[in-house]
Amino acid sequence: MTTSVLIVDDEPLLRLGFRLVLESQPDLTVVGEAADGAGAVARTAALDPDVVLMDVRMPGVDGIDATQAIVRDHPRSKVLILTTFDLDEYAFAGLKAGASGFLLKNVPPEDLLSAIRAVAAGDAVVAPSVTRRLLDAMAGQLPDPGGRADPVQDAHLSRLTEREIEVLTQVAAGLSNAEIAAVLGVSEATVKTHVGRLLGKLDLRDRVQAVVFAYRIGLVKPG
Repeated sequence: MTTSVLIVDDEPLLRLGFRLVLESQPDLTVVGEAADGAGAVARTAALDPDVVLMDVRMPGVDGIDATQAIVRDHPRSKVLILTTFDLDEYAFAGLKAGASGFLLKNVPPEDLLSAIRAVAAGDAVVAPSVTRRLLDAMAGQLPDPGGRADPVQDAHLSRLTEREIEVLTQVAAGLSNAEIAAVLGVSEATVKTHVGRLLGKLDLRDRVQAVVFAYRIGLVKPG
């Protein structure tokens, strides 16, 4: 199957560069472009892309507000934020708005392509330079794991098998499917199956929400 992508950036040359990279792949197709957040929302509504490649800093409606609107009104389309700036405020705001990924624009083309495919498949992708800071900052904002347990969350966790809990723990530690496979001694395909099942059982959208859940219930702790 082909993954359809909408490119959103206020720089025409960057949009062209992204288009050339994406259209070199037989499984990816660019269905449209937008130069600002308002255009991104309108084009998403019209084109229903699988993935929206979203810039952050644009005139008018910025990428964060556009992401929030797309996730709210067009949840089938996944948003992958690309920015020049490795700033926590952008990463945190974008993920809080519902983006499925956050990468810097200087990533190698192969990493960008892999990220698009991962987001389209329902995974979350966060730049390595941001992941640890994201987890540390998020952990400080969550309830004390030693406090009173949430019976709803406990009920959800009880739906998981022991192996799925192991996989969730590794996901919360920031490991990729390949890294989890190496730790647990199973295939990457098996890990992907476990991740999909635990997301479904916990009613979570993606890996980012899984990390938040794991911290919130005390399955993993800061540091």
